[in-house]
Amino acid sequence: MDKSIFIGMSGAKQTMLAQQAHANNLANVSTTGFKRDYAQARSMPVFGEHFPTRAYAMTERPGTETGAGALIETGRDLDVAVNGDGWLAIQNQNGEEVFTRAGSLQLDVNGLLRTSNGEMVMGNGGPVALPPFDNVQIGADGTISIVPVGGPPSQLVEVDRIKLVNPPADALQKGEDGFMRRKPDAALDGPEPPDGNLRLTSGFLESSNVNAVEEMISNLQLSRQFEMQVKIMQTADENSEVTARLLQNL
Repeated sequence: MDKSIFIGMSGAKQTMLAQQAHANNLANVSTTGFKRDYAQARSMPVFGEHFPTRAYAMTERPGTETGAGALIETGRDLDVAVNGDGWLAIQNQNGEEVFTRAGSLQLDVNGLLRTSNGEMVMGNGGPVALPPFDNVQIGADGTISIVPVGGPPSQLVEVDRIKLVNPPADALQKGEDGFMRRKPDAALDGPEPPDGNLRLTSGFLESSNVNAVEEMISNLQLSRQFEMQVKIMQTADENSEVTARLLQNL
């Protein structure tokens, strides 16, 4: 069998991976705070004792676009959106501090502030926990103030402050859980320090930064590329069969 078939095979594999990335982007076009993923591959020469006539496709560190999405007004007290750069610090199910832009928050039965998926929101000294209240407000700097049960409306008591962080964009990567975290080679010795310059907008949520039209067009282009790679594989297989028949007749 002609080894050129692997040229088409590696190209088809990377095309399929790119299709998965764009399909996932399209599926999350309505997901709050979602950041679309890139898919990238490049040709890589095959090293060895032979002529340099083969080049395979190889994934080249696909990244994530961290640009902000549009703000959607909800009017809900526990909905927040990060203005400009920055992230909400949360604790995932494994106890790891990770980052998100999805600001649809809620309280559980124990008064812990969580994301819509159940991750605990981090504050000044750990997960945010609120005592019983009649009203709650989240300030632009992330400060959480409440009116205690039975207290007058003017009696606002500051109970905690949502932890906002702003690590360098090139130090971040998206995990399989969809949350951002520092890359292993850019990890800190301790938790990410809060950034007091970041601001929140209460009563709003940030939409996904996915452009549905662009993702659909990209998937159509990738489908044509996949067909081309499969054709290369078929041609290589046919050439191999013809060569084998010729050798049998010698």
